[in-house]
Amino acid sequence: MSGLQSGTAILALLAGVSFGATLGAAADLGGDCCADLEERIADLEATTARKGNRKVTLTVSGWVNEAVFFWDDGVERNVYVGTNSMEQSRVQFVGEAKITDDFSAGYRLELGVNGDPSSGFSQAGPASARSNAISVRHSHWYVKTKTWGKLAVGLNGMATYHLMDDTDITATRNYEDDEGDAVALGAFQLRIDGNFVGTTRWTDIMGGFNNFTPGQNGRRNVVRYDTPEIMGFTGSTAWGEGGVWDAALRYRNKKLGDFDLAAAVGFGMSYEEVAASSSTAQCNRVQFSAEDGCEWWSVGGTIVHTPTGLFLHGGYGQQTVNLTGAPAGVDDTSSTWNIQSGIETKLTALGKTTFFGEYRQDDVGVSRRALSSDLQFYALGVVQKIDNAALDFYTVYRHSTGDVTGLTGAPAGTNELDDFDMVVSGARIQF
Repeated sequence: MSGLQSGTAILALLAGVSFGATLGAAADLGGDCCADLEERIADLEATTARKGNRKVTLTVSGWVNEAVFFWDDGVERNVYVGTNSMEQSRVQFVGEAKITDDFSAGYRLELGVNGDPSSGFSQAGPASARSNAISVRHSHWYVKTKTWGKLAVGLNGMATYHLMDDTDITATRNYEDDEGDAVALGAFQLRIDGNFVGTTRWTDIMGGFNNFTPGQNGRRNVVRYDTPEIMGFTGSTAWGEGGVWDAALRYRNKKLGDFDLAAAVGFGMSYEEVAASSSTAQCNRVQFSAEDGCEWWSVGGTIVHTPTGLFLHGGYGQQTVNLTGAPAGVDDTSSTWNIQSGIETKLTALGKTTFFGEYRQDDVGVSRRALSSDLQFYALGVVQKIDNAALDFYTVYRHSTGDVTGLTGAPAGTNELDDFDMVVSGARIQF
């Protein structure tokens, strides 16, 4: 055999040995080569949302909303850090399974998460009974069809839940909506001539059930039905415990020429007796009994000029408590109206910037501590979106003022309230 032939044979032999060794190592599933792969699979399993079965989808979402709160009641001022109750931190689990081409079933479970919630802030400090607590915001199942709409049963928003708020289709919806001023006042006590009036809070002289805003209802254990969308319109109605029901009609049109529109109107009633000595699940508590419960209605809308980003939002809400045994002349109706205007524009590649100003007027009838109140709220703010991180930075300034008549523990007649100022600066990051 020549030298060339010998060399070729040796190379072929070495190549065969090497190939065989490689196959052997690959076949050895317990070897080091697969340890890294198994570790990666374990990592993926640990970061994947698990489903109880393969038929129902599972989507996990939510956000964290924490902020710094600077406040001044005219005598005392301080700075707190906590969860912004305007849109508290939360986690949501939503799932759905397709039954037929037109028929599906699903569920929604949403939990609210609080550090120190701003709704519990007071001059005594940021901590409250709701600090470091988890609450159930939604827990209901539903069935729906494209043809007939959606039926849901369980803890859910009433048809008039956030009716005015949800017509705000700009970035301000999550940082200063129609209920924002009342939420920001939290548990802060009011002052007259620099002095507290017992333990009376600002919200004790306001009307309305849901976040002390007349015209809107809250989340209840209800049966709710929503129609399919027809030419931009959807209808809703809900009925629940305590003899409460409501109905609403909503409209949405994203392309009406150069404008983006949203509007809604709703009405509701509760037949639950309102006891003067205790809170109620359906109507705002007042000083007198209301054997026939209450009724409420509201309307709201927003128009956005899409080429410029200029927008205008407004809402009006009213609630009447059907009093029994009250002195003649006691006002049983409370109302609020709110107007907000601003501009959304892209000043940076990071995302849209929203500048806005707002005014809210409350004409309150009988409340928990007073016979009537006349309250005004002002707000200015800016929201900066960071699109790549699903992150919004915001700063909102609020000013509260007004007067109150027939306040328990105060001098007789009408008294002017000391102004209350607050600046909230924080961020909301979604997941």
